[in-house]
Amino acid sequence: MLQVIKAPDSRLRVKTTAVKKITPALINTLKEMIKLTKTFKEPEGVGLASTQIGLDESFFVARLDESARLDARLAKRAKDGQRFMMVINPKVISMGKRSKKYFEGCLSTPNIWGEVKRATQLKVSYQDENGKMITKSLKGVPAWIFQHEIDHLNGILFQDRVLEQKGKFYKFTGKDKTGTDMFEEVTI
Repeated sequence: MLQVIKAPDSRLRVKTTAVKKITPALINTLKEMIKLTKTFKEPEGVGLASTQIGLDESFFVARLDESARLDARLAKRAKDGQRFMMVINPKVISMGKRSKKYFEGCLSTPNIWGEVKRATQLKVSYQDENGKMITKSLKGVPAWIFQHEIDHLNGILFQDRVLEQKGKFYKFTGKDKTGTDMFEEVTI
């Protein structure tokens, strides 16, 4: 059974290599990654990279709730409203000029959050689970998720981005009486 590796495990710093051949074993791993990601509720899992399960090839899974237009085929197959896609050998072709700060967390660094400035639009390419090369334009949350996951494939954690942008870190401290998430600023 797969498990998410937690920081400071050095395997999270591996720069991945390209997947040379899409095999049934790889497809099975990707399916298991989707199942694992769906189990995370606090925080909710929206993506999982190969390095987060100790592997060193270039692939990840990502949830696409906010943008079914990314892959209509996949959206039609989704039964539970959580549309995940399998992304193999991803590349960012170009980034838009606009950026936005996103409040990010990571399954590999539970309870730590930070604001990360990322491009709001991307043009990306990747192979799907059938080996087909896909080129897409992404906007908003899907663009943010892709950037976060591609960072993982390059051995970069969101904390690195917070530090390079001179941002702040926050720790999840629980929920208030209304169920709203509570955070306090922390130093890492």
